[in-house]
Parts: sequence; C-alpha cells; structure tokens
Amino acid sequence: MFALTFLGTSASVPSAERNHPALLVEAAGKRILVDCGEGTQRQLLRSGAGFRRLDRILLTHAHLDHVLGIPGLFSTLGLRQNSDAMTIHGGPGTLDTVARMLAGLWGEGRAPIPVAFAALTVGQVIDAGDFTIDCFPVRHRDTDSFGFSFQSTSRRHLLSGRLTTLGVPDGPLRRELAEGRPVVIEGGRTINPEEVLGPPSGGRRLVVIGDTETTEGLSQYVAGADLLVIEATFLDRDASTARDYGHLTAAEAAAFAAANNVGQLVLTHMSGRYDDKEILAEAARIFPNTRIAADFDRIVI
Repeated sequence: MFALTFLGTSASVPSAERNHPALLVEAAGKRILVDCGEGTQRQLLRSGAGFRRLDRILLTHAHLDHVLGIPGLFSTLGLRQNSDAMTIHGGPGTLDTVARMLAGLWGEGRAPIPVAFAALTVGQVIDAGDFTIDCFPVRHRDTDSFGFSFQSTSRRHLLSGRLTTLGVPDGPLRRELAEGRPVVIEGGRTINPEEVLGPPSGGRRLVVIGDTETTEGLSQYVAGADLLVIEATFLDRDASTARDYGHLTAAEAAAFAAANNVGQLVLTHMSGRYDDKEILAEAARIFPNTRIAADFDRIVI
C-alpha cells in the first residue's frame, strides 16, 4: 500500500491555492519526499503530516521550483534538534546544485542536519523489504531528470478452506506454511505451501514523473502501473509553447496513460493560466479515470 499526500501541485509560479511541487509518499512505516519546492515545510505542517520519520528526499531534477524548499526544511529540522541524517537522491547535476546551495548558506558540510548525497543511476534506488523504488531517465530541457517507480511486494495468503480440508490446525503450523515452509501434520502427512497458498495478490505499483518534455521511451517503466502521477502544464491548444518550455499537455499525458494501461492518472504541475475543469475535460476525453491533484489531496493505493 502507498499513501500519497500532495504538498505542492503548481507549475513554476505558485498560486494562493497551489504551492511549489512536493509529494509525500508513505509505505511500510517509511515516509519519502519526492521534490521539495519552496514552502514544503509549511505544507507538511498544514497537511498534518509533520516532520516525523522523514529522512529521505527523491529529486526529479534541479529546477528551483523543485528544490528551493530544502534549506528551509533543513533549518527547521536543525532547530528541532532532529539528529536523523537526511539522504538526498538525485542526478549528479541535481545533487551538485543542492550541495552548492547548502554550502552557500552554511558552508561546505555544515548544513543544520547531517546530509548524505546519493547519485541516481538507472535501476533500483531503495529496497525497503516491503517495497522497492527504481528510477529511470526522463528528458526535460538541460537537466539530468529522473522518474520513480514504487513497487510493493505481492503476497500469497493461506486458503482457509483448503487448510480445513487438509486438517491443518490453527497455530504455528499455519504460520510455517504462510512463510513458505512445509509442515508435518498429525498422522505423518507432509503439507507443502503450494497446496494451501492462493495466487499472489496485493502488489501495487506507483509511478511518479516530474517535468518532462516527452513520453518517448517511458512506456517500459509505466506500463500497467496502478497509479501514474505526471505533469500536465499546458493544454493542447498551447502545444507549441509546451515544446518550447519542455512540458506536456493534458492530452499528451492522458494519451500516454491510455496507451500503457494505467489504472489511474493523476495530473499535477498545474499552470495558473488554465481552469482545472479545462484541464480535466481535455484529459478525461482520452483517459476517463483522470483526476487533477490539489494541494493536500491524499490518495491511497
């Protein structure tokens, strides 16, 4: 299961309703920020999420609307005497930008909290046991941009009717079977896990893509995802402007979701030049299961 809290859903210019980009993803007791736009620390407080157990940031790229909230967040964590180290994952160029920003404020290696920088390469970023995070390259202007794929572990559950039929009693023997080990029941019969376990279920996949100028080459990372979060900064009538600034239109994002059999599409990075209803209408004509993210929306998959 993944729980998403949208902390900022604006494009590069914020509005009274939308803060700069940031997304909190919670899974298996862990809490991870994807991007940290200006004002993210206040959005964490306003959402009720707070700062507890927050020790990792995944950065899609280094544009300032996605990273300027880091110094303020670190300053507050330092004042709260939070001793946990913060690991920042990003492309090498992105990490260089952030490191220079922090050094310019506090001096090299003297940020208010311990910071570790982890450069992204294509493939697995984190294996947390109950879920994994992989990253993949995304094209957005002159940046070393990445998208992220969160995959929860699928599980096989015991079939109670089959256990009863085979005479497996409640208790430790059933636990052994659930953990994949054969057991011997009364009478000397061996019961193998395959006899009493159902098919795999429960695995979920979340894909988060920040700013991107194209969806070309991304299908292999997105196909079949339960939920896709992706930008839709422009409408189709302004497609030429979208190309100039390295962004997608709502129609392009929706067509991409439809072509890749995505379960649900959530659009973010909203431009204030459009009404949300316009954006939703353009996307929903192509991919009906679309929603527009608003600040403080919470989605669980």
